[in-house]
Order: sequence, then structure tokens, then C-alpha cells
Amino acid sequence: MDDVVVGPLDLIARVDDALAVQALAFGLTDEEVGVRRHIVQRHMTSRGARALGATAPDGRLVGFAYGMPNDRGHWWSTVVEPYLRREGRDAWLDDAFVVTELHVLPDHQKRGIGRRLITVLTDAATEPRSLLSAIDTDSPARGLYRSLGYRDLARPVYFPSAPSPYAVMGAPLPLHR
Repeated sequence: MDDVVVGPLDLIARVDDALAVQALAFGLTDEEVGVRRHIVQRHMTSRGARALGATAPDGRLVGFAYGMPNDRGHWWSTVVEPYLRREGRDAWLDDAFVVTELHVLPDHQKRGIGRRLITVLTDAATEPRSLLSAIDTDSPARGLYRSLGYRDLARPVYFPSAPSPYAVMGAPLPLHR
């Protein structure tokens, strides 16, 4: 991990590098990558959006994370709001920083890179809490989020066209260390 540098990422300029990481880490098809390219570019124009990259010494992007303050009018928020409301937790959507994506190449996972990306990203947030959604399985990613203080707020959550259910997780900021 010591040779990987975590720092600000111009995600619009390096969107293809980031999506290559996501495709390998998350198993995306070329078609899904094409759709996500436009989504990422649009997200990065949102108020308060910021991105971090994990860069190897050779300049290769091995991980990235990005997020933004929640806006109840954004697509993600409109999808998860009924699930959170059902649990009596829809107030979490207000004054929250959403971790939109966090991915690390499989051969660089379990080295603390994801932990560094999410903590540095959320440490810069002015909001008192953070939200994210993760596939609703007992995965290493969910274990990481729990170790940082995230807890399940609503599950299962179904996103249109997603084959698997998700969990919406939330944590007070700053995250646990």
C-alpha cells in the first residue's frame, strides 16, 4: 500500500481509467461502462462533487472513490427514499454526503486502499453523516463499511435494472478509525 498514493482525481479527465477499475472490480460489461461514463460525467458537475484516486508509482489508477452532498432530487435519492421512509429513516437523506462509487482493482484489494479512499473522501465533507448503497451480501466491502461505522438503514433495496438487491447504509461523520 505504501507505494500507492491517494489524492484528488480529475474524474472527468480520467473517467475511462476509473471505469476500467470499476469494470474489473464490479464485473461490468462494455455496455454498462458506456452508460456509466455519462452518469459519472454528469455527477461531477453536481455541487460539492469530489473524487479521489489511488495511483500506483507508474501512474496507473488502481482505485477511486467519488461522492457528493445528497440532493433529494437526484435519481439515487428518489429510488432509496421509499425504502428509507418504510424504515422511518428517510431523514438520513437530509444533510448527508453520499459515497457514490468506491472501487479498487482486485489485485490491490485488502491493502487498506479502499479504507483510505473512503475516509479521506468523507473527512472533507461538511455534512454530519454519510450514506452509500452496497450489494446486499456479506462481502468484504460491507465488512469495511461496518468497520467504519456504517450500519444498515434499509434492505433489501431494488434499483431498476440491477440484478441484485442492495442495502442502504449510513454512518455519522467522521468515520470510525
